Amino acid sequence: MAELLIEIFSEEIPARMQGPAAEQLQKLVTDALKAENLAFDSARAFSTPRRLTLVVDGLPEAQPDVKDERKGPKVGAPDQAVQGFLRGAGLDSLDQCEQRETPKGPVWFAVIERKGQPTADVLPCIISQAVKDLPWPKSMRFADLGFRWVRPLRSVIALFGGKLLDGAIDMAGGKIAFGDKTLGHRFLSEGEITVTGFDDYQTQLRAALVVLDAGERRDSIAAQLEEKAAAQGLSVLEDKGLLAEVAGLVEWPVVLIGKIDQQFMEVPREVLTSSMRAHQKYFTLNAADGSMAPNFAVVANM
Repeated sequence: MAELLIEIFSEEIPARMQGPAAEQLQKLVTDALKAENLAFDSARAFSTPRRLTLVVDGLPEAQPDVKDERKGPKVGAPDQAVQGFLRGAGLDSLDQCEQRETPKGPVWFAVIERKGQPTADVLPCIISQAVKDLPWPKSMRFADLGFRWVRPLRSVIALFGGKLLDGAIDMAGGKIAFGDKTLGHRFLSEGEITVTGFDDYQTQLRAALVVLDAGERRDSIAAQLEEKAAAQGLSVLEDKGLLAEVAGLVEWPVVLIGKIDQQFMEVPREVLTSSMRAHQKYFTLNAADGSMAPNFAVVANM
């Protein structure tokens, strides 16, 4: 059994689209695997602002051999019916069929045996088709290429059993060949990362200051918000929607506390909080008495 690792690396994907896209990538790939009679143990999808990742564990090295039986016309049926049966079964003559007795008399049966292909030969088409079929609320066509995607596509990792798959994404005017390299944090890391499998991939990304799991980023932000606010005697106004969105804007979250000039505190609370939430992605902080504090919390990607 072997592991399949896919990473689709691009320019920043809008936060609200990342989670659904990761789920769709998992569905597209796993549905295609099942259609190709390739069983697996588990599949997990991840997303960051610049990448969609899928790891599928427990794939076999090859498809199982398939034995298919097709019932044909009666023995002695007109030649036209026999020839249609042979064409449908992909056979050349009745010598490749066998007669079987049925309640209605002897009938021709075709027994078709298909040897399973190596999984590594089946996967490239599945991956490239999944990348093309990912549904986006909005997409764009870039440069002189006819290929459309949510943001410019930069690279695709495709490893099976630690080995690079032979394939590419057709960009309708160019191609992106499958690779085994990615990039870490846009600002805080340098150089490419060469990976051999998911564990190695996740470890190297963390060393390059990328937290792959969106849930882990969200939990880290929540913990930092509570800690930083409490240190100043404040509390955070709960906002699960903003928390989920901000987790999709950063790969290495760091919470900072800022101050609001007193002159702006004369603006109604509802105006301040809605503006900070919608435009700055700031979290509102409350004082010990429940009133709005002249402070805010922001999640940096640095």
